[in-house]
Amino acid sequence: MTSKNLGRVTLAALPFVLALLIDLTLYATVEDRLPDRLAVHFDAGGSADRYMSLSAYLLYTVPSLLVPGALWALITVRGKPHGRAHRWLTGGGFAVAAFLGYLLIAVLFVNVDVPEGGSADGFPLWHIAAALAAAALAGALGMLLSRLVPVPEDPRDLDPATRERIVLAEGEVAAWGRGIGAWWALVAVLVLLAAGVTVGLEQNWFIGAPLIVLALVIGTFSRPHVTVDRRGLTVSGLLPRPRVRVPLERMEAAGSRSVNALAEYGGWGYRIRPERSGVITRSGEAIVISLTSGREFAVTVGDSATGAALLNTLLDRQRAGR
Repeated sequence: MTSKNLGRVTLAALPFVLALLIDLTLYATVEDRLPDRLAVHFDAGGSADRYMSLSAYLLYTVPSLLVPGALWALITVRGKPHGRAHRWLTGGGFAVAAFLGYLLIAVLFVNVDVPEGGSADGFPLWHIAAALAAAALAGALGMLLSRLVPVPEDPRDLDPATRERIVLAEGEVAAWGRGIGAWWALVAVLVLLAAGVTVGLEQNWFIGAPLIVLALVIGTFSRPHVTVDRRGLTVSGLLPRPRVRVPLERMEAAGSRSVNALAEYGGWGYRIRPERSGVITRSGEAIVISLTSGREFAVTVGDSATGAALLNTLLDRQRAGR
């Protein structure tokens, strides 16, 4: 790992480590004033309705902060966010760490000096507002600190002249299409259908029906198809709607590169991130479009170099008025 990456990873993990150290320090300070069972869950009115042993509290606290810290560090080093994306990612990490850390500490302190065998008096709801305020302040601090570490260069090549093209004769028309494998979509459909039917039969169809509808929507994208033609780039499912279309008028240039689904986009599906969005079904090669707005749109698909080259040719024709 380079020194630049080490600085970014350290800053990404720092708030979660600090939150954990503060929580464990405060726990050690008040441990002798805590009951054997801690009230850790509260109803809408703030009354305790679930309890946890002291050892279970510690086993819950450590991964609650270290796991998201490790995830933030992974996205920082693998996704190589730049510019505003890096600042927002760092600030978001500080905000999440502050929010979780505050709530864990608040739960701890509402149990201080509670009689043995009794229950906590309750969880004042103002703690939620305080946690949000702490998150906002920590997020702002994180965005300021993000300026102290070097960030990766913008991987986008915004110069259209350097992009690959497909040579077409005068008046020749061309289009390109490719299907995308999305195995996870079928799994999601089955899980949502099972959950919707179960909830509908056991609880309420008012809750179960939306899950079934969502499963059917996802099912239409179980085998999405990417098309490049004179209209631009279109990603469609088994039905005409819903679909995603990026017209040529919104494009600056197109290219092909490998993307990391988790690190760069935070998962799979239709993703919206700072300065980028896309239809991400896996990690691997993708058509990556530089938009006129300064953002980036990507779709993971095989033979992406051909699709991107055709888009650049069509863009040249449009600009030439042909």
